[in-house]
Amino acid sequence: MEQIQNRLFFQKLFKWIPGLENFFNYRKEYLSYDIRAGLSVAAVALPVSIAYAELTGVGAIAGLYSTILPLIAYALFGSSKQLIVGPDTATCAVVAAVVMPLALDNPVLRWQLVIIMTIMIGIWCLIAGKLRLGALADLLSRPILIGLLNGISITIIVDQFAKVCGFNYDYANLFQRVIYIPFKIPDMHIVTVIISIVTLLLLITIKKFRPRWPAPLIVVVLMTIASWLIGFDQYHVKIIGQFSNEMIPFSSWVDFDPGLMSELVVPSVNIAVICFVSMMITVRSFAAKNNYDTDADTEFKALGIANIVAGLSNGFVVSGTSSRTAVNDVNSGKTQLVSIIAAGTIALVVFFLLSPLQYIPTAVLGIILIYSSWSLIDIHSIARFFKLNRDAFYLSLVTFIAVLLIGIIPGMALSVLLGLFLFLRTVFRPSDQLLGVDGDGRIHSLSNNVTPIDNVIMYRFNSPLTYFNIAYFKKRLVSLVDESHHQVNYVIVDAIPCFTYQDVSVLLGIEELVKALKVRNTILILAGRRKTLKRWFKDMNIHMDKAYIEFAYDLYFAVKSVQSKEHMADLEDADESNNEN
Repeated sequence: MEQIQNRLFFQKLFKWIPGLENFFNYRKEYLSYDIRAGLSVAAVALPVSIAYAELTGVGAIAGLYSTILPLIAYALFGSSKQLIVGPDTATCAVVAAVVMPLALDNPVLRWQLVIIMTIMIGIWCLIAGKLRLGALADLLSRPILIGLLNGISITIIVDQFAKVCGFNYDYANLFQRVIYIPFKIPDMHIVTVIISIVTLLLLITIKKFRPRWPAPLIVVVLMTIASWLIGFDQYHVKIIGQFSNEMIPFSSWVDFDPGLMSELVVPSVNIAVICFVSMMITVRSFAAKNNYDTDADTEFKALGIANIVAGLSNGFVVSGTSSRTAVNDVNSGKTQLVSIIAAGTIALVVFFLLSPLQYIPTAVLGIILIYSSWSLIDIHSIARFFKLNRDAFYLSLVTFIAVLLIGIIPGMALSVLLGLFLFLRTVFRPSDQLLGVDGDGRIHSLSNNVTPIDNVIMYRFNSPLTYFNIAYFKKRLVSLVDESHHQVNYVIVDAIPCFTYQDVSVLLGIEELVKALKVRNTILILAGRRKTLKRWFKDMNIHMDKAYIEFAYDLYFAVKSVQSKEHMADLEDADESNNEN
């Protein structure tokens, strides 16, 4: 009895904290792989997290806070064995776009808003996970995500270009900045430009000849040492400067205006969706590659907990990171112990090796961001959509252009709205097919080898019938009957794809359709869901002329029934003709 109770206890515990099961059943032979992968992930995450802090507009230490506890939280609550969470290019850029106008030039307020938004995002994710909204992973379609990432990447590159060249922009608009870059050439700081070029060349060289080495970490270490030895700040090169591992003092929160939180509600929901969608693409990709299952609702909860932990530890928004997850995979990381080791390594840096980080030139971080963003640009995929699906192409292109023209947040909202309109258009006016029979008696769409049945229209409506497309469905069938060059005795409808749930508007629409076909002396046959449809009409107390509506088990049964009736009708006509003669 005690063993059963213990087993039930651990089952409940592992259901809520999935990562614990991996640690309880840990295999010793995985340890060497996980240690190597954990150190490699930390080597990549350390400089990148500092760079993303600069992008978000908060202190560099916040980037390190955003990698330690969230890594541990996801290791315990996530369902993926390989995913590495942390600051992400797209989400950091979106957060900055929301917070910067609200905080203006107040760095403390900016950090506070980032923290609050991060906690909000975590709360939305927890609620979504509780409501089992993991299907939201499909809300941002692939075309929208590709267009969004391309637009954000180019925006980041243009923004960081001023930092790596040592000047400031006079305009906030992206295209104005691009147009006026040539006029900024005299303002470029030569030493900063040289440092940026050297940094870029080092990154490219290491990636080309030693692709498995942590190039960002190596470059940051080398340039930091150079900054310390040469004294870059003496040549007016901007460096991070001294910072400590202190958090925002409690006293500063007393003066915080709670009214600003209302400005963060809608953007935080949008960012939560972006974080989750981008994370699930990474989760599913690596789970499929390594042959294990993940759970979308569990991932939503894990992402929520990771962001709440990030906010409470004075960090900012985290999501699944494809680049660091790829580092984990390349180094054969087996379990989420990789995240624990990476978090511990970064924590050691925060507590014991923080002072050397003050010499990092901000231009070096800008180059790392530009290099990372450049790898996300994928214009080829947008062009490929042109051949595969025009709607997907236009959706991706509009998203891309909108982000560049009107900004990240408005562009993202416009693209989601456009995607929703395209979906509604598909549901309002879906594709349909006229069906026929081939030489072997199999049912297919009409073609050269598939011919219609005499006096019969066989029809498939490629969408669930709802109150907003039943009128189109009815009009479409009536027009097909009216436009036929021959008398149509039967209309056979494939009921399986279009009758998916009980909708009174749909059932009343079918009643009207039967009346319209009765005037044309045409019988409606609903093929499929026979018992269900009969029950629905009975429940709604809808009674139709049974001589003009029939219910068949499937299309083949309906075709055989019609052919049998047509054959009998031909025999009766022949008998009548013989009697007259």
